Amino acid sequence: MEQFSPTLPLLSDEELDPRARAVFDDIRATRNTDFINNFWRALAHDPANLERTWGELKEIMGPGTALDPLVKELIYVAVSTVNNCTYCVRSHTAAARGKGATDEQIAELHGIVAAANKTNRLAIGLQVPVDDAFL
Repeated sequence: MEQFSPTLPLLSDEELDPRARAVFDDIRATRNTDFINNFWRALAHDPANLERTWGELKEIMGPGTALDPLVKELIYVAVSTVNNCTYCVRSHTAAARGKGATDEQIAELHGIVAAANKTNRLAIGLQVPVDDAFL
């Protein structure tokens, strides 16, 4: 897999300002792990954005919502695929596997993403009006 240099250096724990350190501590506690991934380490250069982004993801991806945790991860993989975000495809595929996703489910997901992307583009290009039954 092609690797490239980040646009900002990935901050070590020793380089964090107090706000970023507090977010990292919360990530560790919430996820019950010591691992902080590179996304958060890059985002730590902007502690306010780090706080906002973590807070939003913690709320929507965490427990107590209407969607099953595996479904949320699969949605994240699908959107990341369409947005061409290799990092997010890889990290959320790993998270989905951690929540029980099988190879068959991952493969089926990508088949659905491909079909939806194709039919979306056809509907856009053909400017198909929305059926009254769908309104």
